[in-house]
Amino acid sequence: MGDKNGQVVAGGNGRGNRLDQFSWPTNVLIDKETDSLIICDWLNQRVVRWSRRSGTTQGEILIDNIDCRGLAMDDQRYLYISDVEKHEVRRYQIGDKNGTVVAGGNGYGDDLNQLNKPTYIFVDQQEIVYVSDKNNHRVMKWNKDAKEGIVVAGGQGKGNALTQLSNPRGLFVDTLGTIYAIDSWNHRVMRWPKGAKQGTVIVGGNGPGQGANQFNCPRGLSFDRDGNLYVVDYNNHRVQRFSIE
Repeated sequence: MGDKNGQVVAGGNGRGNRLDQFSWPTNVLIDKETDSLIICDWLNQRVVRWSRRSGTTQGEILIDNIDCRGLAMDDQRYLYISDVEKHEVRRYQIGDKNGTVVAGGNGYGDDLNQLNKPTYIFVDQQEIVYVSDKNNHRVMKWNKDAKEGIVVAGGQGKGNALTQLSNPRGLFVDTLGTIYAIDSWNHRVMRWPKGAKQGTVIVGGNGPGQGANQFNCPRGLSFDRDGNLYVVDYNNHRVQRFSIE
């Protein structure tokens, strides 16, 4: 905190497919067990692990031939990765190249056993998988070992009503099952209490723009320990912080 300049911890050698390069990375998480970063290297169609120890000059490929967008890890250190071309989420034990389908995997579509361009994912302590089902304009919940999902936000077609989402992205679910979702094309962040038929707008929703209460196609979100909300404001090239009641 307080630094005016960042430090490159992975990549930084131009765009490419060498092990010291990335091509449009989309997501990252920290694996505390191995003190490493796990990164979705999207256009290289691979997931890479990069040690955080000093002196590291390149990463290692964990999984390849995957059109990865979203990334999550559960308490047992299983990796969950969304594949936007196969319209599925798979769970991987680290070191396993094949994984197991835990959401979707039945081609693209809007049936309850299907996804259409899944992006961001969130996994809770019960290994329940939540998925931003982008092109279906909904958030889906897949219980462990379920053959189909449950619509928990949106699912009423693309639109800006409080019952709708438009290209949902970033996702967070609290311990009460409340869903926080980036409603990207509506330029807002929405909160959906467990079981609710409609959400509430907690920030944004004031059209696209550069104002302090506006976004332009936001993508990712995160909370810190004090409950502050951080939003990746994609087309405004910034990250915004909000204190949420």
